[in-house]
Amino acid sequence: MTYTDFLSSQTQPEPPAGLSPLLEALWYAGRDEWHRAHNIAQDNEHDPLHNWLHAFLHRQEGDAGNAAYWYRRANRPVATGSLRREWEEMVRSQLLA
Repeated sequence: MTYTDFLSSQTQPEPPAGLSPLLEALWYAGRDEWHRAHNIAQDNEHDPLHNWLHAFLHRQEGDAGNAAYWYRRANRPVATGSLRREWEEMVRSQLLA
């Protein structure tokens, strides 16, 4: 799946079949379905990539302290750029994986 395909799929009522849990959570996050994305992040908190997602989600909700905790758990610096750019970076990194 390309990034463009992923973006286009967000107009559908459900995520495409076969997405990894991380991409599924990013699909929900891209549609501002925060709780659905957060539930997936919480279910996979031992994985650094899900911890990055978790950090992003708390940054998205405006909880900088909680986001900083999850960035540390993900072994990443606290993001300071736009939320959209960070989301795109995460999606693109997973589509290449």
